[in-house]
Amino acid sequence: MIKPERLRKGDKVAIVSLSSGVLGEDWAIHKLDIAKERLEKDFGLKVVVMPNALKGIEFLDKHPELRAKDLMDAFKDKSIKAIFNAVGGGDTIRLLPYIDFDIIKNNPKIFTGFSDTTVNHFMMQKAGIVSYYGASLMNNWTEYIKINDYTLDSLNNIFFNPKSTYEIKPSSLQSFAKDIVKWDDKNKTVQRKFYHNKTGYEILNGSGKVSGELIGGCIYTFIDMIGTVLWPSLELWKNKILMIETSDNGNILEVVKWILHNLEAQGILSVIKGIIVGTHPYENEIEEYKSIIKKIIVDEGKHKNLPIIYNVNFGHAEPITVLPLGIKCELDCDNKSITLLESATK
Repeated sequence: MIKPERLRKGDKVAIVSLSSGVLGEDWAIHKLDIAKERLEKDFGLKVVVMPNALKGIEFLDKHPELRAKDLMDAFKDKSIKAIFNAVGGGDTIRLLPYIDFDIIKNNPKIFTGFSDTTVNHFMMQKAGIVSYYGASLMNNWTEYIKINDYTLDSLNNIFFNPKSTYEIKPSSLQSFAKDIVKWDDKNKTVQRKFYHNKTGYEILNGSGKVSGELIGGCIYTFIDMIGTVLWPSLELWKNKILMIETSDNGNILEVVKWILHNLEAQGILSVIKGIIVGTHPYENEIEEYKSIIKKIIVDEGKHKNLPIIYNVNFGHAEPITVLPLGIKCELDCDNKSITLLESATK
């Protein structure tokens, strides 16, 4: 996997809307103002908004080809060093016919986002470049009042000051879907509520250490990709560390069952090295969620030795870390630790 260059002060970053066009709506545009101020003032970056990124929900819903054009143009522009996706949504798979994987491969640069953006990350995987799960513009770079300290530390250590090895420690705080602060200019002074993280990482299965490259994302998007050129062959799943997390938009645990059963049927759960599971955003469903994972993978699939670590801070339950897809990572079940074994960026 090709590793992009780290970010430096003065670098130009592009904003794209590859899924929902919400950033272009009048009631949401204040999020772009927050992003520009922070990225330029606090991080010393230059912000470029791609031509179609602010055209709104209705327009971008009708024009996936223009969303894809923004992405391709951002990759082709040699002056742009990173691409930040605005937000997730539900139909990024519609960009697939318009993606040129050679353009991505020949112009490696940082690409970020999560949720429906998982599909874009598999595009990066297909092209052979490392990409970064998290750091969504409207979620993480533009938290009201300030970027959470845990997330800020991750942004700095992944994008600006990469370490040769980097332990991804659990956050001391956590929050859930019920704590989401509605995006509204009037809420800019309202801070999301956080609670003490009592458990840290939880070992659902396995022991000892395993390592492998990270792959995965929001589990619901897997349905969109299975059977397309984006879905890796079984050979490419071998020795990987699978990342899975769920959405904060009306979770249906039955869907988790279906997808895990599908991964088992494909043979994927038999060839991967381990699994890390993002914190579930619905507090009242956590125990059932963990039970489903253990039942399907351990009891039904008989993967008795497969390490599974739950309550990892990525995805839809803030605060989040940034996880570099394609980078080698070590899971240590005995010490409940997750460590990147190489720098996330060059």
